[in-house]
Amino acid sequence: MSTQKRVVHLTTVHHPYDPRIYHKECQSLKDAGYDVTLIAQEAKDGVHPIRHIPVKTYNSRLTRMIFGTMDAYKKSKELDADVYHFHDPELLPVGWLLKKKHNVVIYDIHEDYITSILQKDYLTKPIKKLAAAAYKYMEKFFSRRMALCLAEKYYKDIYPRGYCILNYPTVNQTFVEHERQHEPLEDELLYTGNVSYVRGAQIHAKIPLIHDKVSVHFVGKCPGHLAEEINDIAGEQKDRLKLEGIDRFIEKEDIEAKYLSRNWLAGIALFPPTQHYKKKELTKFFEYMNAGIPILCSNFTVWKNFVETYECGVAVDPYDESQIKEAIDYLRDNPDKAKQMGENGKKAVMDQLNWDVEEQKLILWYDRLIANTK
Repeated sequence: MSTQKRVVHLTTVHHPYDPRIYHKECQSLKDAGYDVTLIAQEAKDGVHPIRHIPVKTYNSRLTRMIFGTMDAYKKSKELDADVYHFHDPELLPVGWLLKKKHNVVIYDIHEDYITSILQKDYLTKPIKKLAAAAYKYMEKFFSRRMALCLAEKYYKDIYPRGYCILNYPTVNQTFVEHERQHEPLEDELLYTGNVSYVRGAQIHAKIPLIHDKVSVHFVGKCPGHLAEEINDIAGEQKDRLKLEGIDRFIEKEDIEAKYLSRNWLAGIALFPPTQHYKKKELTKFFEYMNAGIPILCSNFTVWKNFVETYECGVAVDPYDESQIKEAIDYLRDNPDKAKQMGENGKKAVMDQLNWDVEEQKLILWYDRLIANTK
């Protein structure tokens, strides 16, 4: 680029150091020579190289959607950026207001929001359907002049004009150099990421009851009430449940350190079947693979095909306790094969399933979008 272009990333929902937003997209654009600003909730700690303009944090979802959105719009407009790249559905009206003839507005779609709304536990079925229909109409109206950035392959079926910047991991060289082959596997299973019902919290909590040798470590934000429920499910075996992140966000660096802290038997993702997750290639899959850890996941068609294609894990019926126990026994009894699954996953990430590939796509796409505004 002959002149430095100004880019503003906006979120009022995600943590300011969200891996996709901050560590991947913002950092990659900064490294490519763009002038990058992040508008997001205030960071509690840490000093990071991306310019960060905080918006106020609200405890109420409705208050955030009204006043947080207004604050984000005001601060964004003052920057008069060449590209506005936002990450939350509630910011669709902001993106619409910011769009001008000579700038670019990008809506980064992290989730299949329609199916996400339909599985909200705190909404009644009629309200879910009404909210999903309202969101679909709002999205179609406001996003007409925006570019769409898709974090998942299957979103292309929903948004044919969208451009895929997949949420693959940054290759961690420390993981690449970390050697698991010569150390015995431990009877420890790892789960990383937010802990919730739809992400298998109740199923994972039963594992100490299903298998009497293994422990389960949860590393990710977990609501306090759910942590209590998880311990209640495990009952007398709750000592073999370890929860790190009760009512608090776990930084990317802390999660990465946890991957290296033990010779994990497997990374787990035993989710119940929902429309929202059955088609997704989970970010945690790639992180487990990058760390050389085999995957133990639900046998949804997309997930089963994934672990079989890359020969990096085992897929089972999440409701079949005998299958779960059998899979754990297989990994314990065949440590060489378990380690080979980990190595296969690591190689796949190093060769193709990594952020370096997506980073180049992101930069070229930005350059092209900006060129088309001239």
